[in-house]
Amino acid sequence: MLELYQFEACPHCAKVRRKLEELRLDWVARSVPEDHARRERVEGISGQPSVPVLVDPENAMIVTESDDICAYLDETYGRASGS
Repeated sequence: MLELYQFEACPHCAKVRRKLEELRLDWVARSVPEDHARRERVEGISGQPSVPVLVDPENAMIVTESDDICAYLDETYGRASGS
């Protein structure tokens, strides 16, 4: 299952959530603190404290930056869902 590291008020995270819903993908939100200094978990996964971060265990991928995540989702899952 896809994992999205994010926080609710982040507009970049909202963009990725919309894409995940548009493609009707199964995913889970992993909430991180709004304070960058308290994001050890996401930094350990992606090497940086910024969100959003998408983890795709099925394809062994970690993708950062909302535009890159949306493009990855379209390329990887868009065709399979008929989009």
